[in-house]
Amino acid sequence: MAIETGARLPEASLIRIGDKGPEAVSVAALTKGRKVVMFAVPGAYTPTCHSAHVPSFVRTKDGFAAKGVDEIVCVSVNDPFVMKAWGEATGAAAAGITMLADADGAFTKAMGLDFTAPPVGLLGRSKRYALMAEDGVVKVLHLEESPGTCEISGGEALLAAI
Repeated sequence: MAIETGARLPEASLIRIGDKGPEAVSVAALTKGRKVVMFAVPGAYTPTCHSAHVPSFVRTKDGFAAKGVDEIVCVSVNDPFVMKAWGEATGAAAAGITMLADADGAFTKAMGLDFTAPPVGLLGRSKRYALMAEDGVVKVLHLEESPGTCEISGGEALLAAI
């Protein structure tokens, strides 16, 4: 069952590359007492994710900060090394967007938002969505119907909704 507005984000351990290499990031610790925007993509460097989704949050980062958002996080079922490189390639890292890997897909599965599309090589990936959570509880959720579109899950649409 897919997560819904009003539900608590599931606890999971995501991964980022820190100063000393890979490090775990607890979803509960990341969101406790904070307003966090999280958006997920089917895959780093994939066309819509690379040219539309991430750039929409780079463009709107200041708008989210003005609305009291403490952090913007991008999640993908990829490894943390790919997420780090992708954050650098898109300008997301320079903009202060946190790029986190859901390397084994556990968080995505717990969210009920996983999908598989073998013809294009996407196995156990995340559906495209954006959400805003306060203290770990989902307040706004925008889930795309198709993984190839970025309309309601883009930064501008989520910013307008909060």
